[in-house]
Amino acid sequence: MTSPHTPVDTPERVALRAAVSSFAKGHAPGGPQESDSVRQLWAEAGKLGYLGVNLPEEYGGGGGGITELSIVLEELGAAGCPLLMLVVSPAICGTVIARFGTAEQKERWLPGLADGSLTMAFGITEPDAGSNSHRITTTARREEDGGWILNGRKVFISGVDMADATLIVGRTEDARTGKLKPCLFIVPRGAHGFSHHHIPMELTAAEKQFEVVLDDVRLPADALVGDEDAGLLQLFAGLNPERIMTAAFGLGMGRYALDRAVDYARTRQVWKEPIGAHQAIAHPLAQAHIELELARLMMAKAAYLYDAGDDAGAGEAANMAKYAAGEATVKAVDQAVHTLGGNGLTVEYGLARLITAARVARIAPVSREMIL
Repeated sequence: MTSPHTPVDTPERVALRAAVSSFAKGHAPGGPQESDSVRQLWAEAGKLGYLGVNLPEEYGGGGGGITELSIVLEELGAAGCPLLMLVVSPAICGTVIARFGTAEQKERWLPGLADGSLTMAFGITEPDAGSNSHRITTTARREEDGGWILNGRKVFISGVDMADATLIVGRTEDARTGKLKPCLFIVPRGAHGFSHHHIPMELTAAEKQFEVVLDDVRLPADALVGDEDAGLLQLFAGLNPERIMTAAFGLGMGRYALDRAVDYARTRQVWKEPIGAHQAIAHPLAQAHIELELARLMMAKAAYLYDAGDDAGAGEAANMAKYAAGEATVKAVDQAVHTLGGNGLTVEYGLARLITAARVARIAPVSREMIL
């Protein structure tokens, strides 16, 4: 299938989509599953300017928005080599710092996030709060010298082992009295009291998941990103792109699986004609294609609203896009595997590993049940 366009695709976006697709196909089929392969792909994509297309030009980025970054991730996924950290490092952390960081924070982090030489993880999910950001218990206590002390735990934090820093979501201690005041802090990789522990997952992915422990982590005053009293606005400035990018991650995966299934259905011959000539095979694939395209339009709407500065409108749309993409992705992957039959479970065709991976689009960073 050809790379699809949306009504908001400008000539520049069409060219970006084509360029990323061509680049990604050089790393396919099957995509990188080893950490070294992912790091190489990340470095090459950074040199070509793909990782920072949403970041300001004055800091080495492309000057685009989440629309452009979602194109990059979707096309990488459609070629079978998605980069999960695109959801986190430039989309969440880069966006938050670009919008709310100090001049010093922007100078320190944005050029590296744009070219891929620096990566940043994002820590919000907690053992007892799950996806409910209103129940975060990680606390930040201000010291007399203006610095901060952080204590808490985070779980299912992607790529902490590779990240140069982690953007941690905490809240000031007086928030426990009733007023929610989430705050965002940049915690360097080697900070004393900051540790991470691998969480074994039954998921084939180069990016690993970790529990993060913050035990009296002392940070300077300038570790705080943005205004202490506007933390909720700043938090969702990162969470909305996260949902949009998760949709792109899923849609790319769904497109990859569907393309493999269509190619197989066109060539696999059990009777006199290919199996794709039979409606029992063709119609479910057509339906999966329709549902992926519908979800893509919702993602495009969410990205458009976000890039236009409509944070409130983008919030609802981003959750809808993430929900729709998750459902469409799981259906596309399942149908692709069934189209191939036994071959759909072999290493050769590379689809079976997507059965588990597709569920990520339903579960993370917020479950479909929480969205509903």
